[in-house]
Amino acid sequence: MKAYDLAELAVRNLRESVLRNSLTTVGISVGVASLVAMLSLGIGLQQMATRRLVRSGLFDTVVVTSRRDLRNFNRNDDAGGLDPAQSPVLDEPSRQKIEQLPNVVEAYPDLRFITSFTFEDKPHLTMAAGVPFSYKTNDAFEGIQGSFFSSDMASEVILQKTFAAELLGKTQKPGTEETPVAELAKPLVGKEMTMRYQEKIDVPPASDVNGSAPSESAEAATTYSIQSHELKLRIVGVTDLDPDSMRGPVRARILLPLKLLQSLHVMQPTGMRDTTQATSKTPTYSTVSVRVKNPGKIQLVEDSIKKMGFNTFSILDATRSVRRFFTVLDLFLGIFGSLALAVASIGIVNTLVMAILERRREIGIMKAIGASDIDVKKLFFAEAGVMGALGGALGVALGWTIGRVINLGTNVYLRSQDLAPEQIWFVPWWLVGSAIAFAIVVSLLSGLYPAARAARLDPVQALRYE
Repeated sequence: MKAYDLAELAVRNLRESVLRNSLTTVGISVGVASLVAMLSLGIGLQQMATRRLVRSGLFDTVVVTSRRDLRNFNRNDDAGGLDPAQSPVLDEPSRQKIEQLPNVVEAYPDLRFITSFTFEDKPHLTMAAGVPFSYKTNDAFEGIQGSFFSSDMASEVILQKTFAAELLGKTQKPGTEETPVAELAKPLVGKEMTMRYQEKIDVPPASDVNGSAPSESAEAATTYSIQSHELKLRIVGVTDLDPDSMRGPVRARILLPLKLLQSLHVMQPTGMRDTTQATSKTPTYSTVSVRVKNPGKIQLVEDSIKKMGFNTFSILDATRSVRRFFTVLDLFLGIFGSLALAVASIGIVNTLVMAILERRREIGIMKAIGASDIDVKKLFFAEAGVMGALGGALGVALGWTIGRVINLGTNVYLRSQDLAPEQIWFVPWWLVGSAIAFAIVVSLLSGLYPAARAARLDPVQALRYE
């Protein structure tokens, strides 16, 4: 039987029982819709989590520590690498080498210190940290009141909300409602505060002063002096970040431009621990954060840094269990969504079996004039495939609509709670094609029994059937 004749017969047979076949097609579409809606929800939630991590500046970041530091992030690396005493120091030359690695956007040190700030003649002791200017587009500062730094060398500061409240004498008491960030920022933004800090200045060895060559013991030790300075800073913003919520500069209560902080040569705890390497010209760092061009290249960058003798840690290392969770979630959502399609397949079997009973005489005539068993099977497979294709297409459209409605309803609720809207639903093209193909395959499998039963009919007995 020709393909054209087969298609014409299949369409004609489906038209003869429009109501029954339409209901079966609707059943398939409902099953596909539930499958698409559930999987699109799982994909949307996974993409939302990925977006938040990327915009937070952590998803594409590798944290580098020295093996000499016993507080490093990944102690298990010590067993297979250099001995901590022989490992390199994480200093400025090392940072520059890391920054020159392939797929690295930037590598910036974690600079922080505790010092005194004076605001309206009142001293406040707190921790300050440097923030790279690239953080301007970071999601962590999305809710900032005021503005980000005007430049990477500006004498400006951003305050954390609890420290801003402390400056205004509005320290929150247990059980009381927090003061809104906008209310804290209004009287502070634009005002000045004074920072007192200690600068480390290298002092030439005594042998250099006398004109003689320095001894080996003099070369082994670095001589330096400490000078106190004051710097006036303008408050440009107040952020609602929790200082203990994330790793990095946001743990501090006062944030300054990183380049400005580097130019001040503020005395760092690492400089006190390693006097043989820590000078104002070659400072050492406790950690260096490395931004990678593409999160998919993080493992390559980590391997390169480890070969240099340093330890690494990335958020991908900590989120393997999260990715495993989303994989399992998508699997279960797909299984539960497929249950409705499995129920719909029973309707296909029922529809085609009823068609056999109604068309026994027609099948007998076809076989009597030369149609083979394979031709009869093809006819029923074609009818099942058409119902599957139509049901799959309608199901994808219905699933898309359901996901859209859920997303809109969720955003309405989020806005009512003064939260930013989110995209929690996403239907990729591969899901559309896979859903339709899956519906067709299920329909064809459902047509196996009816097609085999129709092919086994005896044409003589079929022609006698009334």
